[in-house]
Amino acid sequence: MTSPSDNDVLAKQNYLIPITKRPELCFLRGEGHYLFDQNDKPYLDWIQGWAVNTLGHSPQVMQQALIKQSAQLINPSPAFFNQPMLELAERLCENSKFDQVFFTNSGAEANEGAIKLARKWGQKHKSGAFKIITFQHSFHGRTLATMSATGKEAFAPLFEPKVSGFTKVPYNDLAATEAAIDGQTVAVMLELIQGEAGVIPADAEFVAGLDALCKQHNLLLIVDEVQTGIGRTGSLFAYQQYQADPHIMTLGKGLGGGVPIAAMVIDKSVSCFDYGDQGGTYNGNPLMCAVSGAVLQEVLAEGFMAQVNRVSEYFCQQLSVLAKEFGLGATRGKGLLLAINTGNYSGPQIVELARDAGLLLNAPREDSLRFMPALTLTETEVDEGIALLAEVLTTLKNAAQ
Repeated sequence: MTSPSDNDVLAKQNYLIPITKRPELCFLRGEGHYLFDQNDKPYLDWIQGWAVNTLGHSPQVMQQALIKQSAQLINPSPAFFNQPMLELAERLCENSKFDQVFFTNSGAEANEGAIKLARKWGQKHKSGAFKIITFQHSFHGRTLATMSATGKEAFAPLFEPKVSGFTKVPYNDLAATEAAIDGQTVAVMLELIQGEAGVIPADAEFVAGLDALCKQHNLLLIVDEVQTGIGRTGSLFAYQQYQADPHIMTLGKGLGGGVPIAAMVIDKSVSCFDYGDQGGTYNGNPLMCAVSGAVLQEVLAEGFMAQVNRVSEYFCQQLSVLAKEFGLGATRGKGLLLAINTGNYSGPQIVELARDAGLLLNAPREDSLRFMPALTLTETEVDEGIALLAEVLTTLKNAAQ
């Protein structure tokens, strides 16, 4: 197969339903921290599939797991157990506070499962309570129910009528959360770091307060760790950095290291699905579970998380130096989910110029940049990316003078 030309990319894009504005690039291969386009130009990738590629692009451990498992069993049907599914569920439970797992194909599907489970629990144990408190500027997915749960303003007018029963309150506002609780409330659902809002962490006091409120009012606490889970924030799960005892956790993105797998992980005390309530053709298939198991084994290896935290500290230091030079804001986030305000510069403009220079970034807001590199990032790649970003900011600074 020959590489597509620039004209091929322009012509063949018409066969895709347009759902987002994409640059005229077609990436053909990836190696570790780099992507290569149709002209074999390298790009240092600090997006990594939106915090998906835990170990970078095409790591050997994932390749080997795919090859080995594909030669044994790909999908026996979700009506049967398979060995990689059982082993992955066991490992997730043994390394968290939870007892049981339901595997899905995407984070949105995992969150959809959490919503269904909470409502089922409310029917069985809380007089039919069904309302779920979520938070402004949150993001929980793109299914109809998860869009309804999401606090993103742009979603508000879309696909009406949405699923009812979601009460949205300001993030990090415990008093507003308490005021929203009524007799029909069954759960509180939150991201411990709001990624799409610009990487906004939950305050420790707020999370501790939520935990206490849920215990006081007999509510389920659901943590959406689709983006923060599997080492992204410097611990295996973000909830482990808070005083919290969640009943349900959802995972996605980094769980598969680039392949489509997600999970809802729960306390056995809230396990109340009846047979037939939940399912999915590809859920828990051995191919994806085997790859996820290989990723998780690497993340749990001795020294892996310590290295993530060392590089995170170095990354934050270098961003602070950059901020002082160009008048940017303070760095926020945890581990290798970081963001910085762009001051007087346009985030999307920085992203475009950085891409031209060979650095892939994301601007979740007009005034911010989000950094989601692979967890295998080293100080060398930090230095390279910071130098490229400095070049872009120098160009913009000079143009403004």
